Amino acid sequence: MTQSRPRRIVLKFGTNLLTSGQGRLDIDFMSSLVAQVAGLHREGYEVLIVSSGAVAAGRHKLGLSKEPTQELKGIPLKQVLAAVGQSRLMKTYEELFEPHQITVAQALLTRSGLTDRAGYLNARNTLLALMEMGIIGVINENDVVAVEELEDGRFGDNDNLSAMVANLVDADLLVLLTDIGGLYTADPHCHAEARLIPEITEITPEVEAAAAGPQSKSSTGGMITKIEAAKLACSSGVTVVIASGREPDIITRLARGEAIGTRFLPSGKRESRARWMISGLCTRGQLTIDDGAAKALSRQKRSLLAAGIKKVDGDFERGDIVDIFDGAGLKLGSGISN
Repeated sequence: MTQSRPRRIVLKFGTNLLTSGQGRLDIDFMSSLVAQVAGLHREGYEVLIVSSGAVAAGRHKLGLSKEPTQELKGIPLKQVLAAVGQSRLMKTYEELFEPHQITVAQALLTRSGLTDRAGYLNARNTLLALMEMGIIGVINENDVVAVEELEDGRFGDNDNLSAMVANLVDADLLVLLTDIGGLYTADPHCHAEARLIPEITEITPEVEAAAAGPQSKSSTGGMITKIEAAKLACSSGVTVVIASGREPDIITRLARGEAIGTRFLPSGKRESRARWMISGLCTRGQLTIDDGAAKALSRQKRSLLAAGIKKVDGDFERGDIVDIFDGAGLKLGSGISN
């Protein structure tokens, strides 16, 4: 079974995939991924890569084990490792793409840098220009400045970052490559009866419950963050696939429409301003509305009147984005306050 072919693709490579679980970059395996990307590039596909691996590269360069020494426990170790490893990660990509005569560019993003409309559009325009010039963008979160103490300034994992990138550039397809074949009914490492879920049309509480188990050995993300990413990307009109990066020619086959892994179908295309609103980057408040207002919004496509609002949370002004929930806590959408 095949699907329609995308033209603009965002690929997310996780740390466990790029290191083959060995704590250092697996150059041979990365070379196979790069060769597939280069092949798509020659065929006219537009591709962006969201790549983990900087921290692992930095840890290997410094000769550190998984656990920090007592002397380093008071230092923001992750930021140090990212600072050391980011240049090594980019150097690796440059060397791997060079035989294919493809130029790569580094883009380090932070959540706080995209919270205002101008920053969002600047990042969008840069990434679109890279693709127009035939350059492969390699994107990561700027861990050196997006520290964990500033929770609102971090994406927190590259799954959600990749969904935001897909949102930014109007991607047709977001591919989350991991160490497992997709979303299963249970953890396939522990349950022989676990079955792959090939297609999901709506991310329900049951889907989220299936993802809550330890379905991935990834240290930062795991399956639950991939479901969060899929929810954001699908709401922006992007198709999402979670699949094993170890599957032969996985990127090429997915780009050509082959049904592999778990495919999440988009809920409909959105124009740029709507994608920015539903990204959650700029949300300043939350409204809880009554049943009558919820019906008017979701079924009758009418505006929200003040009389239908039961509860207001947050501090926002005219022009700020607010999320809208019904009385049961279900998010109905987002809007701009007037």
